[in-house]
Amino acid sequence: MTDKMKSRNVFEAIADPTRRELIHILSESEAVPLYKLTVHFDMGRTAVTKHLTILWEADLVKKSKVGRETHYQLNPIPLKEVSDWVTYYQSFWENRMQALQEVLEEENK
Repeated sequence: MTDKMKSRNVFEAIADPTRRELIHILSESEAVPLYKLTVHFDMGRTAVTKHLTILWEADLVKKSKVGRETHYQLNPIPLKEVSDWVTYYQSFWENRMQALQEVLEEENK
C-alpha cells in the first residue's frame, strides 16, 4: 500500500452491508475471482471492486492475480479487533443486567 492509500479502520470497512456480505461470501471459500463475487449483487463490477478495495485497505481481504482475473480471499485476522470490542461490551451488559436483576430481587423481598 502506498502512502497515498492510508489503511482504513476495520469498523469503517464493515459498516456497509455490501461489504459485510462480501466478507460472508469470502469466508466460505479459499479465493474467489471477481466475476463470481459480482453475481451476488445488483451492482456492476466497478462498484463491487470499490467495496473490495475498502476491505483490502482495511487488510480484510487479500488479492492476487490469476491470469487476467483478480482473486480475493478473506483475511479474518483484523476481525479480532471487532470481536474483542463486542466481547468487552457483551461482558459489560451482562454485568449490568446481573446487577439490575439483583436490585429487582432485593426490592421484591
